[in-house]
Amino acid sequence: IRNLEQMGRARWDGVRNYQARNLLRAMNEGDRFFFYHSSCATPGIAGIGSIVRTAYADPTALDPDSPYRDAKACEQKNPWSAVDVEFVERFEQLLTLPQLKAEPALEQMPLVQKGSRLSVMPVSEAQWLAILAMR
Repeated sequence: IRNLEQMGRARWDGVRNYQARNLLRAMNEGDRFFFYHSSCATPGIAGIGSIVRTAYADPTALDPDSPYRDAKACEQKNPWSAVDVEFVERFEQLLTLPQLKAEPALEQMPLVQKGSRLSVMPVSEAQWLAILAMR
């Protein structure tokens, strides 16, 4: 989140799961989302971002130097999407995965359920408000 905070805006690309891609495509300009840090020592929600450009063809799928390149993708048929996002807020403290799992209002949230770690997942309004209350 620090990088986005410094840059202000960035492209969210590299999503290579069809279910996550479809959720990314469903996002609208102005929609807000939580930044979840994963693949790190302490996973958790670090802040909030906003969609500033809706889904478009992910250029990293065609970039031979990108770790997200898809050899089956081409200009005419690129199955992957990216969106542009901007920084909204960084939380004072990371909301860790154990904290999120301990919150009863979040028990149905895909993030806290075993085996559910898509890079894009839905958050209900009630879950959104519960997470904001935890800050």
